Amino acid sequence: MGKFYDHLPGTLIPWLMDQKVFWVATAPLAEDGHVSLSPKGYEETMHVIIETEDGESIDSQTITPDSAVNFKKARSTTVWYEDLTGSGAETIAHARENGRITIMFNAFEGPPNILRLFGTAKVYEFGTPEYEKLLPAEKRQPGSRSVIWVDVHKVGTSCGYSIPFFSYKGPRNRLRKFAAGKEQEDYDHYISCVGELESSSDTTSGTAPPTVSDLPPEKGLKNYWRFRNPKSIDNVPAVQTAFESTKPLGDWRVRGAQYRVPDDESIPPKDHHIIIERGLISDAGDLYLMLGSS
Repeated sequence: MGKFYDHLPGTLIPWLMDQKVFWVATAPLAEDGHVSLSPKGYEETMHVIIETEDGESIDSQTITPDSAVNFKKARSTTVWYEDLTGSGAETIAHARENGRITIMFNAFEGPPNILRLFGTAKVYEFGTPEYEKLLPAEKRQPGSRSVIWVDVHKVGTSCGYSIPFFSYKGPRNRLRKFAAGKEQEDYDHYISCVGELESSSDTTSGTAPPTVSDLPPEKGLKNYWRFRNPKSIDNVPAVQTAFESTKPLGDWRVRGAQYRVPDDESIPPKDHHIIIERGLISDAGDLYLMLGSS
């Protein structure tokens, strides 16, 4: 039997924070606009602002095993997550236009459970004071584009009896590897510009100082935001300021080494002997069909 609350009960917070994936649903105001449903992963991207019985506000990501939080008497009406770069920016666009958002979690192990957070979203792009306060340079992940802040006004739980069991294998490195490489292009260009400016002793020649915005369009993460993320597929404005920020992106030359490990994207053979590999479908070795062929 489903239940509804006007807040997130504290007893559900540890379960929520244990989940490896969540889904974000938004939509534009236009009747013919496209509804967006986006999966999100990576640990430490979801944050719950916990309200304790003593009136304190604690970020769930700061809790340690030694933290004395009485979840039975805690609650929350605010969550936020670190929005990572993607080929689209539907959530940002819809949050800017109307703020409506639903975030869903569901159990893939243990007892069945589905949890939905209904709320109003705000967008804090990279380079804004709000973003910098929540995600200073030492905390942000490669590709971090914005903070999606959600004021929760309703929470719903339901059974999820039909959801199958899945075992967690591990995070994918592909996005982090891509984003770290793009950010490195921005950072290296920034350092070269600063070096040129500091080494120039002639400030009266009329030559404009070097800038960080003159990379070729295919280089750098800020250019990716500028050219790939400015609008939704319905032409609703999305990323607007992050690519204009003068704040440098991350130096991942050393710190990003952990993300350069290739992902294991192999698909193990299934019990029904269907194997998918490199665009081929093989049924017990008897039938081959090239995907996409006529």
